[in-house]
Order: sequence, then C-alpha cells, then structure tokens
Amino acid sequence: MGKLIYVTNVSLDGYIEDERGAIDWFPIGDEVFAFHTDLLRSAGTFLYGRRLYEAMAVWETDAALAARSDLMADFASAWQAASKVVYSTTLAAASTAGTRIERRFDPAAVRELKATADSDLTVGGANLAAQALKAGLVDECRLVILPVVLGGGKPGLPTGMRAEFELLDERRFQNGVVHLRYRVDG
Repeated sequence: MGKLIYVTNVSLDGYIEDERGAIDWFPIGDEVFAFHTDLLRSAGTFLYGRRLYEAMAVWETDAALAARSDLMADFASAWQAASKVVYSTTLAAASTAGTRIERRFDPAAVRELKATADSDLTVGGANLAAQALKAGLVDECRLVILPVVLGGGKPGLPTGMRAEFELLDERRFQNGVVHLRYRVDG
C-alpha cells in the first residue's frame, strides 16, 4: 500500500503562485532542486491537475531541458519514470508516456490506487490536492517553504477546512528554503 503525499512549493505566506498566476519567484538552487528530484524518485505515480501537468510535461517533451546539466537530466529521468494520472475535463490527450487522463476526481478510485500501489503516490496542484485532503486521502504534506512573501495569489493549502498535522521531519537549506514534512492526522 502506498501513501498519498501532497508536495508543494509555497511562499512564507502560504501561496503557490502570485496574484498574476506566476511561479517565477522561486529561489530554488541546486541543493533544493536535487531534493525535489529525490522526492520524485520516491513515488511511482503522480496525480496532477491539468495546469501542473502541462507545466511538468516539458521534462519529457523538451529534451533540451535535460541536456542543460546533470541535475536537470536526473530530474527529467525521475519524472519520466513515474506513471501519471491527470485530472482534467478539457485536456484532449496526454503529451507524455505512461499518462492517463481522468475526467473527474473519484476518491474511491484514488483509494484503490493507494491500496494496490507498490510505492508512494504524490498529488500536485492546489485544487486537486484540496479535493484529496477534503476526501481524507492525503497521508502526508511536504511543504517546501521559500523565503518570500507574495501578499496574495493561490493558496497552497485549502481554505474552508480544518485539519491537524503532526511534524515528522524538517530540513533547512543553505539558501533559506525549509522543507517541512507532516503526517495528516485527519
């Protein structure tokens, strides 16, 4: 059985994108990039909303990205190795291998995926993650907190619900980024 893990980058004030929808405010750096690669490698399946999938698909569709450095090649390899499930009512076809499209989020189907998984699954995209959290499917949240305040935008965690978390681990990076790993207590 696999765990469902919500992994996201957030600003200090809890946003995953600014008010314009931009994500160009990340000071990632090599150390954090390698950490993200390790997170990807630990999962066998990625559950994505359409927008995040389209942003991430370039790691398979644009070979020039992987050619830029060994770090980027490693990330591309880890991303391509996993299966992907994309939840979208508008995406006509997947542009990457090992990817299937689901037209609606079905909590029972995700429970079955978790029950039959040989490794962990990640969920990405704030809207999809909110649905999974509200359905009680998320086992862990891994927040990569970047040292910037955006003042508004899309929240990384759902509004309108209460949840308790237990801190399992933390890591501080040299560039001021912090990773917090929480178990969702329900």
